[in-house]
Amino acid sequence: MATWFENDAFWHALAPTMFRQKQLDAAVDEIDCVLALAPPGPGAAVLDMCCGPGRHSLELARRGYRVTGVDRTREFIDTARVRAQQEGLSVELLECDAREFSRPDTFDLAINLYTSFGYFADQDDDRRMARSVFEALKSGGRLVIEMIGKEIIARIFTPRDWEEIDDVILLQERRLADSWRWIDNRWILLRGEERHEFRFGHRLYSADELCRLLAEVGFAATTAYGSLAGVPYDQEAKRLVVVARKG
Repeated sequence: MATWFENDAFWHALAPTMFRQKQLDAAVDEIDCVLALAPPGPGAAVLDMCCGPGRHSLELARRGYRVTGVDRTREFIDTARVRAQQEGLSVELLECDAREFSRPDTFDLAINLYTSFGYFADQDDDRRMARSVFEALKSGGRLVIEMIGKEIIARIFTPRDWEEIDDVILLQERRLADSWRWIDNRWILLRGEERHEFRFGHRLYSADELCRLLAEVGFAATTAYGSLAGVPYDQEAKRLVVVARKG
């Protein structure tokens, strides 16, 4: 049975909301922050794991980096490829499950942004994905991973809310499960006469838990921050960002 992240209808329905112009424009500042946290050399090779429609991959390519974007959703890869062609950018874009990606000792920097980690029911699959990124990095290469952290959810959690985004009303319901290891979500998207309902979940990581998992797969050093801007991971943190170094 296919899991929620393998449901292409989910990504198709939510893409206009998840990747609206505001998010596309934000890629410029987000990449500024990534490059400040983990600066690679000029023209370095960068892996964008779970690249979605390529907003970060394309921004990195605009800055002269050699970029490989990986995502399992064909629609996203196709969208990123069209945008790259329109701008005359050279970006390698691969439709691939993150657990299966293999390109040993190739990249100077890897990124995994926008809570694109922890989707698997079996935590060993999280380790497989992290290990594939670790193995893809050159010695000294670094990973920047960004998500919503468990500590942040504990501070801001609400069981249900809603928001209006352009022409969409998004109703959201949340339930914590498995002793805070997991969060189940129910989203109802209303657009005109359209109604879409999706249920999905993902594993919750604290800063310590994420750093320990990365250490388990081989990363030698990890540092947690409270946003891509590099602020401390404390009671005011907005996101969980971890920078991990290979060897």
